[in-house]
Amino acid sequence: MKAEGRIFSVADYVRPSDSEPIRSVVLETEDSAIVVWHAHPGQEIAAHVHPHGQDTWTVISGAADYYLGSGMTTHLVAGDIAIAKPGQVHGALNIGSVPFIFVSVVASGNAGFALAEK
Repeated sequence: MKAEGRIFSVADYVRPSDSEPIRSVVLETEDSAIVVWHAHPGQEIAAHVHPHGQDTWTVISGAADYYLGSGMTTHLVAGDIAIAKPGQVHGALNIGSVPFIFVSVVASGNAGFALAEK
C-alpha cells in the first residue's frame, strides 16, 4: 500500500502573513475540508459557525483565546483539541508571543459557513 496522497506535513502548509491569518487547504472532498491555519500574535480568526458540520481543531503551536459564543472564551495551547459541533460558535485570537498554528477538519465538506457573534 502506498502512503502517497495520504500523509501530509503541516509545515508544508504554514503560510504566515502580516496582514491576516492564513487558511491553507490541505484537502477538500465532499466528506471534509482539512486546512492548516497560521495566525501571528494579535491576529484573529473571526467568530463563525458551520451550520451543517463539525469543526475540529488540533493545536500545533502557540496559544489563543477560543470563542465559545455568548461572550465566553477558553484558552487553547499546543496539544489541545477543540471541537465545535454544527452551529456552535468558534474562532480565536492569538494571545501568545508565537504563531498560533492548528489543523482544522470540517466535516462534512458542505458544512457551510457564517460569521457569528463572539
